[in-house]
Amino acid sequence: MKAVRFHEYGGPEVLRYEDAPDPVRGSEEVLVRVKACALNHLDIWGRIGPPRVKVNLPHISGSDISGVVEEVPAGEKDLQKGTDVIVNPGVGCGRCDKCLSGKDNQCRYFGIIGSEFDGGYAELVSVPRRNVIPKPERMDFVQAASVPLVFLTAHHMLVKKAALEPGETVLVLGAGSGVGVAAIQIAKAYGANVVATAGTDAKLRRAVELGADSVINHNTQDIVLETKKYTGGRGVDVVVEHVGNATWERSIKSVTKGGRIVTCGATTGFDATTDLRYIYSKEISIYGSFMGGAGELFKVLELFKQRRLRPVVDREFPLSSAMDAQIRMEKGEHFGKIVLTV
Repeated sequence: MKAVRFHEYGGPEVLRYEDAPDPVRGSEEVLVRVKACALNHLDIWGRIGPPRVKVNLPHISGSDISGVVEEVPAGEKDLQKGTDVIVNPGVGCGRCDKCLSGKDNQCRYFGIIGSEFDGGYAELVSVPRRNVIPKPERMDFVQAASVPLVFLTAHHMLVKKAALEPGETVLVLGAGSGVGVAAIQIAKAYGANVVATAGTDAKLRRAVELGADSVINHNTQDIVLETKKYTGGRGVDVVVEHVGNATWERSIKSVTKGGRIVTCGATTGFDATTDLRYIYSKEISIYGSFMGGAGELFKVLELFKQRRLRPVVDREFPLSSAMDAQIRMEKGEHFGKIVLTV
């Protein structure tokens, strides 16, 4: 099969579009012919290598996959060859107490397709049967690939961790990112007010189109000052934090007393400084959030079926142009998901 792999850590130039061995399907796995695969920052961290993410080399990235079933396990009754599917990127052991209670993202053996396992920058991928979900008919393959990781992550952050309530105000940092696009829509779907930040006026306009009630240009405006203006001085109830070092202090200062900060990443660095006086004096709760339980993706897809959420695709690239796609992501030029077509 054709695939994009890297044999050493480094910049985008280490990505090679080349012939690679077809994946060997395990007895409980489904072989999927990939039609589309969306990019995530995890792809870049894996390519750069330690200390961010260490992967086995050579490696095939790509966590967000849509495609067509090629082979199924013996005795499979519900899934047939030719079925259009979406792949849930999170893989737990499937046997421990966390997995069996729907908290597979807390499994001690949890991994992500495209990181701990070879992913969708390829014509074929083999994944556990429990990770394969029929694709909603309303979505094409590109749209479907733009959904799993970021919408699952944003749903887990806002609904499971922050326990978002109608009427609360949410600050979404980095509105143009995959998580940002998803968080704006999910917050609105659950009845919240949304303040969103981005670095260009064009991205801010797109954020408003998605439902943001107020927007902040973080290059020309003060995030803390503007959030206080919007909330009458009280601050926001929830901050969706995935930027890290560059925004952490402002996230703490933007949240109201008794508010919550939920963090799922650190694209600008993980060594942020926390002034503990704000944490205890304002009784701020800080939640770590990592992907989400497998069952949550079904809830997310149901929201799409109800047209309460919609996929946002920035641009499509052919698989052979994966290097150009990653460069676009690294430059922060995108709004929504960048998708490779196979």
